[in-house]
Amino acid sequence: MSVLPTEQGMNTAKVQTDVYDEKYEVDLDSGTSDYVGNQERPSFYADGAKYWEGIEPTIEGMLGGFAQLSDIDVGASRRFLKEFCEKRQHPTGTLRALDCGSGIGRVTKMMLSHIFNEVDMLEQNQQFLDKADDYLGECRHKVGRKICSGLQSFIPDPQRPYDVIWVQWVTGHLTDTDFVEFLRNAANGLRENGLICVKDNLSSCSVEMDNKDSSVTRPRSLVLEIFRKANLRLVGERKQIRFPKGLYEVKMFALKPKKTEVALSE
Repeated sequence: MSVLPTEQGMNTAKVQTDVYDEKYEVDLDSGTSDYVGNQERPSFYADGAKYWEGIEPTIEGMLGGFAQLSDIDVGASRRFLKEFCEKRQHPTGTLRALDCGSGIGRVTKMMLSHIFNEVDMLEQNQQFLDKADDYLGECRHKVGRKICSGLQSFIPDPQRPYDVIWVQWVTGHLTDTDFVEFLRNAANGLRENGLICVKDNLSSCSVEMDNKDSSVTRPRSLVLEIFRKANLRLVGERKQIRFPKGLYEVKMFALKPKKTEVALSE
């Protein structure tokens, strides 16, 4: 799937080519693809974890050889998020955020810590979390908890709600079923008027499987169907701009639980 297969993981931008390991058509009626049936769930997650164990805990490692895109990426994310935290009639709060698939804390340091009073980091690779303080430097005091867990196993603490749950370049490491379940659990961990933001690569029309890092790239149609199944409402969508040609399209999606939207409209 990538022209730089030894350097790139799902936790990054990816080059889009006509070369990929497997391609699966999406059944829009059911909202699912058949790749899960061709990949046993335990090995799907174990292979992904093993891949990241071999990645250096650096920005270059986190972005799979695309460290030069970090400022562009973060700038767009910050502008997108501030629309909800600053410019709405009912702005999203800024007390606490969760950085999902945080790695060593790139998004935490460069974006979330500048908006929120406190940021929790969720990352399945303990090595990355262990290196986080060194990378975070002066902003490490903004980090509340470092949670070592995969998204498929994460259950938010009901006593520790989040205003924003930021999920970037990591959903491709979830099966469709676990993606839906993660979003449902995440929604239960939101403070009133809270927001889930998903930022990820999108394929053109089919699910594309990368066996090297055990990840998938989904088309927008399937991603939207997953949001629907998780009982989430799309309240914002924006395309990442200024990325080099040849990369997958990257989009940001802002989501709220449907019940929250009903309450706000009453």
